[in-house]
Amino acid sequence: MSDDKAIWPPVDPVSAGLKGRCPRCGEGKLFSSFLTVGKQCGVCRLDYSFADAGDGPAVFVILIIGFIVVGLALWMEVNVGPPLWVHFLMWIPLTLVLSLGALRLIKGVLITLQYRNKAAEGRLEKNQ
Repeated sequence: MSDDKAIWPPVDPVSAGLKGRCPRCGEGKLFSSFLTVGKQCGVCRLDYSFADAGDGPAVFVILIIGFIVVGLALWMEVNVGPPLWVHFLMWIPLTLVLSLGALRLIKGVLITLQYRNKAAEGRLEKNQ
């Protein structure tokens, strides 16, 4: 990633990540399947081996979707008071759908930001 000498016009990392596009050219696909990052861009041939979002997307999804779903469930419980089976019927499918959709979006954004900021694994240098 740090050896990338190709000249491309600047790409907005957030919009490229949300669209699942290449962080360098903004045109090629970032994902080869739903959540699997491809090997390289089909347009500019950028090697995606640098892309490692780790657990970041999952943490953001848990915090954001958890806040939304728990807030809505508490509001419904206080104002409507439905039986427990109604909560299960509503909130489990909603949580699954929102989580899977948000996971791809957030993973794409974090990878494009990682490329843009040249983020890499920390290394310690030995003084000799």
